[in-house]
Amino acid sequence: MRNNPVLTVSEKAERSLRNGHLWVYGEEVVQVLGKYGNGDIVDVHSIKGKYLGSGFVNDNSKIRVRIISRNTNDKFDDAFWERRVRYAVDYRLAVMGEEDFCCCRLIFAEADGIPGLSVDRFDNMLVCECLCLGTELRKNVIYDSLLKVLGERGANIKALYERNDSKFRELEGMDRMCGFYSGEESGRVTVKENGIYYAVDYIDGQKTGFFLDQKYNRMAIRKIANKRRVLDCFTHTGAFALNAAAGGALQVTAADISSSALERAGENIRLNCMQDKIKLVKTDVFEYLSDLANMKAHEFDFIILDPPAFTKSRHEVKDAIRGYKEINLKAMKILRRGDYLATCSCSHFVTDSIFCRMLNGAAQDAGISLRQIEGRQQSPDHPILWGVPETEYLKFYIFQIV
Repeated sequence: MRNNPVLTVSEKAERSLRNGHLWVYGEEVVQVLGKYGNGDIVDVHSIKGKYLGSGFVNDNSKIRVRIISRNTNDKFDDAFWERRVRYAVDYRLAVMGEEDFCCCRLIFAEADGIPGLSVDRFDNMLVCECLCLGTELRKNVIYDSLLKVLGERGANIKALYERNDSKFRELEGMDRMCGFYSGEESGRVTVKENGIYYAVDYIDGQKTGFFLDQKYNRMAIRKIANKRRVLDCFTHTGAFALNAAAGGALQVTAADISSSALERAGENIRLNCMQDKIKLVKTDVFEYLSDLANMKAHEFDFIILDPPAFTKSRHEVKDAIRGYKEINLKAMKILRRGDYLATCSCSHFVTDSIFCRMLNGAAQDAGISLRQIEGRQQSPDHPILWGVPETEYLKFYIFQIV
């Protein structure tokens, strides 16, 4: 028998946990037996005394318990965390293959049973973000296990960098901090994805420096880009533009309002010797699309919309939908029948059904129909754990305008 403190939860929380979710919110705890400190492991029981799982507790967080195991026999020692790391690494090898294993997300938080932890591999660099206090308190064994397991798999990891500058750490009672856990490098590394080279700035770039979740979606647009005039909106690092050019596009225009983003995109364009194929445009994409729609110039026959998340909370979904509809409606008005549109959302609060309703409404307002070519999600190194909707966030569609 374990001697963990016991938190008894409401029937609502019990239903959620039995349906596969891994979180218990503060208001769902109805009784506490035993003493604990934030970050400790507690057992969760139903009102009838049935064991529901064990997890990290934190009274500072709205998510009071994050479940890490439903197995009453688990011992949460170093061997437990090494097993979790091995499962995560071997899964990536299986679903990504040897080549893509060099540039992928190795750990995706709750989907890999390690709450709040994201680890991206950029060739010989690991970049980590930890948003859970319980995981933070055990990071040494987790990181050391990760370096050990990767070494056994033939990976020559030179350094592990902690990119913990998110404000969400403060909600867990943790300080923001960045720095090297092991090794020390320049802060920049060049990676290869889909045959294209990218300069990754994992110290000053967004999030961990490069968005890996669109890996196969970027590849998917290549066939359609062949011999077409492509507009890549919100280009950021230029990834979709580069894949369009690699796919044989006649011309590619990459638009973004951020000067720093365009600098990074320009660096990647030069890195791949595609200066003559891709034109960078610094502009407000909303205004740029409006001008193109008003001019009716039909300058492009394939538009790619990859905006940042327009919402990071459930309360802002309506405003986000207005933003998504605006850019999609304008793109649909620019394109002619027979042209192509790729569009996506990276906010899990904008569910697939909400996103599709928005697209259908935009198509009706534009007086066109959408012929779906592909409906895609995030790449499998960002696995979707059924029962935990927060792990399903990226929606990506390719349409022909008809």
